[in-house]
Amino acid sequence: MTLTAADSPGFANPLAALSGGEATLDAIRHVRLSSLTLPLATPISDAKVLTGRQKPMTEIVFLFAEMITEQGHSGIGFSYSKRAGGTAQYAHAREIAENLVGEDPNDIGRIYEKLLWAGASVGRSGVATQAIAALDIALYDLKAKRAGLPLAKLLGGYRDSVRTYNTSGGFLQAPIEEVKERATRSLAEGIGGIKIKVGHPDHRVDLARVTAVREHLGPGVPLMVDANQQWDRAAAIRMGRAFEEFDLTWIEEPLDAYDAAGHAQLAASLDTPIATGEMLSSVAEHLALIEHHSVDIIQPDAPRIGGITPFLRLAALADQAGLQLAPHFAMEIHLHLAAAYPREPWVEHFEWLNPLFNERLETRAGRMIVPSRPGLGFTLSDQARAWTTDTVEFGVK
Repeated sequence: MTLTAADSPGFANPLAALSGGEATLDAIRHVRLSSLTLPLATPISDAKVLTGRQKPMTEIVFLFAEMITEQGHSGIGFSYSKRAGGTAQYAHAREIAENLVGEDPNDIGRIYEKLLWAGASVGRSGVATQAIAALDIALYDLKAKRAGLPLAKLLGGYRDSVRTYNTSGGFLQAPIEEVKERATRSLAEGIGGIKIKVGHPDHRVDLARVTAVREHLGPGVPLMVDANQQWDRAAAIRMGRAFEEFDLTWIEEPLDAYDAAGHAQLAASLDTPIATGEMLSSVAEHLALIEHHSVDIIQPDAPRIGGITPFLRLAALADQAGLQLAPHFAMEIHLHLAAAYPREPWVEHFEWLNPLFNERLETRAGRMIVPSRPGLGFTLSDQARAWTTDTVEFGVK
């Protein structure tokens, strides 16, 4: 005869006996999507502009997702697009977001698969998963808030601060004296490293700017350069060798983002570490970099690759391959993800998003501090609401 839980009053609920009480489940009752446009104070130019492939960037379009559960828990997440694609992200999110209503927000993996299948005809990368990213990030924010923990702690943090470097002061439209002044200001604000843009059509301009910034910073300050995919393989080798004397922390996006073989040749030929990955929009695309040994530092962007769920999958693969991590942009999200990476990472400092939020991140002694606030630790500002161009809601508030 087999004894079951029902036959024994003392073990009526074995799980409750082990956990100290029954689990508290929840359900998403309301989802709000917003499209908003953040204007940049100064038009921004990198090498893609100087080579004629793009126009200067004047704004960033954001997709925000906010959700509320039956028990009153809330979460917020966002995705973004530079120059084009924001309207498409918002349109796709509108088509699939209703699938969230009634779901248990704890089931993030299953929800992710449900959203992928809801939009399966447009694939599993690019705009499709970038739309899902805002929803996925909001679910993680909600889960961490419900636990009363910063997201980094929920994920299993390795550190309470992350090395940080500034990019926003080093664009190619800025005169070199302005770049140097911005670098000085960044270091004074507790930021640890400086990245400047290269890839100018005249390589002598790049060499002059890097020389000037390295002399200004001195030998002890981490310095990175970013070519934004504007070199071919031969130019990348020449410039990489010319830059060896500057003790760069890395050379970023020297080649086309999808040229895994070319990046592998470059990484094998140079002493300076190679970094790339920000333009890729799926784990599969990053996997090509890992399998080809194309990078020393991998640079995924959670909103671009589909959210935190795929980011964590990629991070596990990158760690297994022994790679360093330096996520691209969106420090408000990536600080938490970098803090939960086993190897000492970097996080990119951009102050551009500050007007969107009521809270600020702290930098000190070259590091960005993980906030003690639950979740991502951010709430939308009145200015963000004012820049909102369209909204749609699902479920009951």
